[in-house]
Parts: sequence; structure tokens; C-alpha cells
Amino acid sequence: MAYWFEDPFLKGVVLPLAVGSAIRGLTTPFNTPMIIMGYNALPEGMVIGPSALDFIGNRCPKKRAFIVTDDFSKKFAPKVIRSFETGGFTTETWSGALPEVPLDTVEECAKAMAEFEPDLIIAIGGGSVMDTAKVSWVRYERPDITDLNMLPVLELLGLRKKALLVAVPTTSGTGSECTAFAVVHDVEADRKVPLVNPDLVPDFAILDPEFTMDMPPRLTAGTGLDALAHAVDAVSVPTANELTDAISLESIRMVFRYLPRAYKNGRDREARQKMLMAATMAGIGFGNSSTALTHSFGHSLGGLFHVHHGIAVGIFIPYALQFYSQVTDKYLVICRALDINGGSREGGLASLVEKVRALMKELDIPLSIKDLGISRDEFDKNLEKLVQYAYEDIDTFVSPRPITLDQYETIFRYAYEGRDVDF
Repeated sequence: MAYWFEDPFLKGVVLPLAVGSAIRGLTTPFNTPMIIMGYNALPEGMVIGPSALDFIGNRCPKKRAFIVTDDFSKKFAPKVIRSFETGGFTTETWSGALPEVPLDTVEECAKAMAEFEPDLIIAIGGGSVMDTAKVSWVRYERPDITDLNMLPVLELLGLRKKALLVAVPTTSGTGSECTAFAVVHDVEADRKVPLVNPDLVPDFAILDPEFTMDMPPRLTAGTGLDALAHAVDAVSVPTANELTDAISLESIRMVFRYLPRAYKNGRDREARQKMLMAATMAGIGFGNSSTALTHSFGHSLGGLFHVHHGIAVGIFIPYALQFYSQVTDKYLVICRALDINGGSREGGLASLVEKVRALMKELDIPLSIKDLGISRDEFDKNLEKLVQYAYEDIDTFVSPRPITLDQYETIFRYAYEGRDVDF
């Protein structure tokens, strides 16, 4: 099976140049959707000033909205439908999205889109729903692109000739509502495949905290750690800049302050609202810089052992920070944002790692792969594939510190036991 990120020219020439400060200093785009947020973001009656429907409806002459959701999030669709029907839209709902975005569900969704012929696509759900909508949108707009594993990254796809995209997140973590990324699951290879193209950034993100109130504690913790991993990597990578740093650092502060509250009391409206904002801000941060090793490790572990994405990447935050620290001191910027004073560079790193682990303990998240319930035999049997998939993951190439196959294997072994990275 071939994947776009295996292209030797991309890996050997384009990506090294793209992360260079000289190239980014010449031109650095900052791409975000229009964000409409708050408990009245989807009004069903009169509002003061332009509403979401005014901004969106004026750009959709046919006013045909195709809603993508799943079994869990479809209960939120009626509120969205009522709001858009008030604005004159005809709607159709497809609720077949599945976790991890299997490619066959993308084809089913795209076929239903083509039959309805919308000029607006609305994704209502978590990261898997939004990614399903994004990739199905590609197939709807560009039916000539038949191999999504080879989706082009260096050229615009030319979307929006048929429809615009609205993302309405019902979780607080993935940030997919404001990024150019999507992750699909190649079921045959049992592998997560990250896709990226500037055209995949939604046109609008509607943030209604009410939609996140029903997340169970485990999902609250996992999605919150996903947001933290996004923000930590967004600060650490060489593609970071002043805008991404400012947004990502504030996101980190908000996660530490509000995630425990949302986890302990899902009806805490302030905590839910703040975590939704923190997740979106982390999405803007990494969407305009990148993630790195937290996600290359997490994609590999999550894909092979079917660990929730947020938990899989969250476990690797301490290990990634320790590995990065040999070549960058950006972790000290995170320390300052969190008022951590370790007395020295080494002390600051140790204190930051301990703060992350303390948060994970408060959320009842394991600190090691072993504590996920993965046996040593299963781990050893899959270790070679774990290393290969992580090494080939696109996020590897944005790491502030280059990493070898042997180093990947060593860190996986350390993470299995919960041992600090010491090299």
C-alpha cells in the first residue's frame, strides 16, 4: 500500500525546506475558519446583529445542507436543523460516521452527498465525524481523486466549487474544526493515515458548549489530553511562530485549569465552554505550525492497539518533551506560562513533566503503555510495526529533534515501562 508521505522527494527535500526559518520567513500563511461561538451561536429566533445563518446563508444560493454525524452526536442535529431551516435551508442527515474514519464509510458518505447535491456540508460530532465530512467532501468535489491515501499535499484541491464546510464540534480536543488535517483508517493495513491540504480547513466553525455537556468522563479526559498534546507540540516545533505560540500557550493554561473541572463535573458550564475554546485554540496553533512526536507515537499505538486517540497521544507528552529537550529549550516557555520555576533548565523540565503526569493521574489516565492493559507479548509482537508506522508518520518530519528507528524503538520500550527518556 502506497501513501503520500512516503514520497522520497517530499521527505528528502520539501519537508526539510518547509520547516526552515529562511523559507518560512519569506511567506507563512495563517489559515483559520470564521469562528462563531457561544451558547447562542445557533439561534432559533431573533438576534441582535448578524447571526451565523446570515454569514453562511449569503454564500449558499441553493440552501441545501447535508449533515454528517454519528450515532452519538445525531441527537444534536435537530437543534442545528431547526436553526438552518429557519434560514431557508433544506437539510438531509447522514449519521453513518464511525470512529477512526474507515475509508469505506467515507465512500458511503460521499455517495449520499452526491445524490443530495448540497451547497453546504455540516459536520456535527467529534474528530472522526469532522474528518469523515472533510474527506467525503473531497470525494464529492473531486470524484477523480480515487486514492485518498495519495491525496496531494503540495497543491490546492480546488474545493468549494460545489459546497462550503461548517464544523460543529461536540467534543473538546481534536481541533479538526479549524485545521487542514484529517486522519483516516486504512483498515486493511490497520494503520492511521494522516491527510493534509490547505483546502481542508472548514469555512466556518460553530462552537456551542451545550453540545459538549454529555461527554462521559473518559472521553472528556482523552479529548482534553489531545488538545494539550496539540498545544505542547505546536510550541515545540520549528514551524512555530509568534501567533501560534501565543494561542497555544493560552490553550495549555486553560487545559490545566479547566480540564479537571470538566472531568469531575460534566455539567460545569464554565469548564465546558473554556475547554471547547482551549481545544479550538490548540487546533489553530498546531494547524498553523504542526504536531510532532506525540502524534507519530500516538497514531502508531492507537492504530495498532485501538487506543483512543487522545489517550494514545497524551501518554507520550512527557516522553516527547524529554526527547526534545536535548535540542530546544521551548519547554521553558511552557514553564513560564504555567508559573513553573524549577530553579534550572533541568529542574524546569522535570517540574513540567511532573505537572503533566499529575494532570494525567487526576484524570485517571495511565502513564505507561503497560498500564493500558497491553501485554508484554502483544507489545513485543507488534513492536517492529509500531516503530515503522511511527517513523513513517508525517509528524516525524516536523520534530524539533530528528529521530532514528532505533530511538523510536527505545522510547517505545521506555514508554511501555513508564521510564523517563534519558538520551
